[in-house]
Amino acid sequence: MGSVEVHILGQNYVIKGDAPSEYIKHLADFVDEKLKEVYGNAPDITPLKAAILAALNIADELHKVKNDYKSVSQSIKNIEDKTESIIRLFE
Repeated sequence: MGSVEVHILGQNYVIKGDAPSEYIKHLADFVDEKLKEVYGNAPDITPLKAAILAALNIADELHKVKNDYKSVSQSIKNIEDKTESIIRLFE
């Protein structure tokens, strides 16, 4: 388990984990960007509220990606089923 120093909103944090340091830095940069977006829209917001709004934005993105993945997976399954039906017609 290693540790990596990251910077979020000008603050330094040491993150410990098994993931590669570049990946952890990438995640920290992503969180930093989301927090900056929140502060860009509401500069007087408290840090806790900014963190909650950033977390909600990240959760929204995650759920949209999960829904898209489910939709694509279902489409692929339907295509596979139709392909198998067509192949059976030629057997």
